[in-house]
Amino acid sequence: MAANPVRQMARSAVRSRAWRRTSSWIRGGVRRAPAAGHELHGIDVPADVVVYFGDGAAKIYQLQQWLPVLEQLHRTHRVLLVFRRLDALRAVRRSTTLPGLFVRRFADLIGLYDANDYALVVYVNNAVSNFQSLSHARPVHVHVNHGESDKISMVSNQAKAYDRVFIAGQAALDRHRRALIDFDESRLVMVGRPQLDQVGDGTPETLPGATVMYAPTWEGENEANNYTSVDLFGEEVVAALLARPGTRLVYKPHPRVAHSSNPAVAGAHQRIVAALEAADPEGVLGHRVSLEGDILTMFASVDALVTDVSSVGLDFLYLHPDRPLVLTDRRGDREELVRSAPVARGCPVVDAGTPSVAELLESALTRDEHAGVRAELRTYYFGDHPRGSSSERFEAAVHELVTERRRRLVGHEAVAGTMEAAEE
Repeated sequence: MAANPVRQMARSAVRSRAWRRTSSWIRGGVRRAPAAGHELHGIDVPADVVVYFGDGAAKIYQLQQWLPVLEQLHRTHRVLLVFRRLDALRAVRRSTTLPGLFVRRFADLIGLYDANDYALVVYVNNAVSNFQSLSHARPVHVHVNHGESDKISMVSNQAKAYDRVFIAGQAALDRHRRALIDFDESRLVMVGRPQLDQVGDGTPETLPGATVMYAPTWEGENEANNYTSVDLFGEEVVAALLARPGTRLVYKPHPRVAHSSNPAVAGAHQRIVAALEAADPEGVLGHRVSLEGDILTMFASVDALVTDVSSVGLDFLYLHPDRPLVLTDRRGDREELVRSAPVARGCPVVDAGTPSVAELLESALTRDEHAGVRAELRTYYFGDHPRGSSSERFEAAVHELVTERRRRLVGHEAVAGTMEAAEE
């Protein structure tokens, strides 16, 4: 096999002294950033695909759901995780076998990219520091996001900065069309929801009655992105489900709810936890507060879900379209809700105008009049593809982009320029 000309040029860069300084930071599959005064410039860390994560440990859940998909991709295209925050690296290092690297300084990041022939960089969020990585012209930059959701934060003008944006299906395409002006739709690539292909069905818990999960989202970083129901409807939803005979309640809030700085959200969360503990002090009824663990694997034992506008409801729709789904709406504008979150067409909705939350939930659990619409919505959001095919589409899209970028890099001035800079 002919040697890769890009890699040959990368390895010809002057790096011996820098490598000696850096090599002591190698720890198993993870490499740490140099201490002050040391350079990462010139380090040889071979990979085909870089997964860039610029945020801290508080947002590591955005990356964690991608790890099984990336580990599968690693079998055919070498994957390297690059972190800009040490706490993020520490939070994920025991969750994956993928090699990882902590790069503290911008100059070190560019030096790393210059010295290696990375063909593609993946981004799971819109961290501010993404733009430092995006400044390197050689690889193709792909945004994959960390879920499929109707939240306003799912689409921003930042999408224009990436070479490609992987989306789930038609709903995401329509979302971009509504939100963005002068956006090149050819950058969008439909791949389904590969993270859900990795969710095992598991063994559902065999308990009498119905298991209902209440899984609210957090309040977001501003009011426009606030979709939580915890402070407005959470206690009423929980009270209604606890009072329903033969019902087991699982309270699974977004990871950030338990540590919310919003007094109304934090207070309601604490009262909800207390209510579940008081309703089942001996644990015989099976009520549960679950602040940790993978919500997707828990779905196998859930007969119905009450949630907010977020990726949780759509994931449940994808995995279990035959099971009732109840949505909340804190703004009380049904027309706008259906426009911005079409899944609402297939759900009973709890909002400020709901006469009785208990009656609405009872109807949803016993009659489920929206089953047919949910089946249609699943196709609208994720495409008419069998479960398991999203990973294949994701890997095929990555392979095509990597192959094409490698072809275009041969003899390209962008390669020659970075090699000249490395030699200096």
